[in-house]
Amino acid sequence: MDKNMRDRLVTSEKRLNEIDELLLKEETSKDMKLFKALNKERSNLEPIVEKFHEYEVAESNKNDALIMANDSDTEIAQMGKEEIKANDEKIEKIIEELKILLIPKDPNDGKDIIFEIKGAVGGDEANIFAGDLFRMYLRYCDNEGYSVKVLDENPCGVGGFSYVSFVVKGDDAYSHLKYESGVHRVQRVPKTESSGRVHTSTATVVVMPQVEVNEVEIRSEDLRVDRYRSQGAGGQNVNKTESAVRITHIPTGIVVSCQTEKSQIQNHEICMQMLASKLAQLEEEKKAEKEASFRSKIGSGDRNEKIRTYNYPQNRVTDHRIGFTIQQLDRVMEGELDSIIEALANYEQEQLIKGNSK
Repeated sequence: MDKNMRDRLVTSEKRLNEIDELLLKEETSKDMKLFKALNKERSNLEPIVEKFHEYEVAESNKNDALIMANDSDTEIAQMGKEEIKANDEKIEKIIEELKILLIPKDPNDGKDIIFEIKGAVGGDEANIFAGDLFRMYLRYCDNEGYSVKVLDENPCGVGGFSYVSFVVKGDDAYSHLKYESGVHRVQRVPKTESSGRVHTSTATVVVMPQVEVNEVEIRSEDLRVDRYRSQGAGGQNVNKTESAVRITHIPTGIVVSCQTEKSQIQNHEICMQMLASKLAQLEEEKKAEKEASFRSKIGSGDRNEKIRTYNYPQNRVTDHRIGFTIQQLDRVMEGELDSIIEALANYEQEQLIKGNSK
């Protein structure tokens, strides 16, 4: 183990001991915000320290085995050599596990998600494809046990959506779906094409961690609020009252809308949360552009980047960021995204380990 890694592990161990002492103090238990923050930090540190202790045990066992290997008794010496080999293998495995554990956690991984899907290039076919992507994510979320709530939608007469936004709630939802931001391209014969030619169309996907309104500074004088009648499905209530809300953030030009709730107040609250999430994402993007530090390409969320192609004639899906291809498009469109997500997560992990070791 190199000195840099050992120093980080020793620091983690000291911090864990400090947290344990702080959690025993009466003033900590009275401050719920501090109490929760310390417990969260502890849950991140504990597996690192436990793995470090495993390493120390293996290292100690190896040192004992080195003494045995030099014993004058050939049988004991042989046992010592075998122990050295076994502990060397164990130490190597633990170090690799520690490299992963020491990767800085994405602070957004435990958050819920706001998804936006838009038909882009390709007219009606782009909107149909946007609807196909929406259904693909719904099926994936259903498989994973995540809940989905539609916030706003603009369905098209030919099927699909020119725009649909929704919230995904569930443990680790963001950590799994954060790789989906970008331009998705489809190659297939459109339903609207009579000559049978393969067309290329695109849809854009934006995935944002959900941010609470109080986490972002939003001045009321910077907002323009419009109220209008809902246009989507909703039965007889839909067009009777102006319950739908659209909010424009004047300084940035960001527009959010919600029409799924019967109450104008509820729709306004949802809009404000969407706006807070978009403003937080905008700040994150600006910060990332200025920073020269390592940043994983696949975690950039660049909405202008073509990230994936869905080729129907070849039943193929290719993720261009990592050169990953799978000949199971039919299954992917049924929500079986695990192999793609796992490949992206593994690649990002490898890149982060490399960046961490520099």
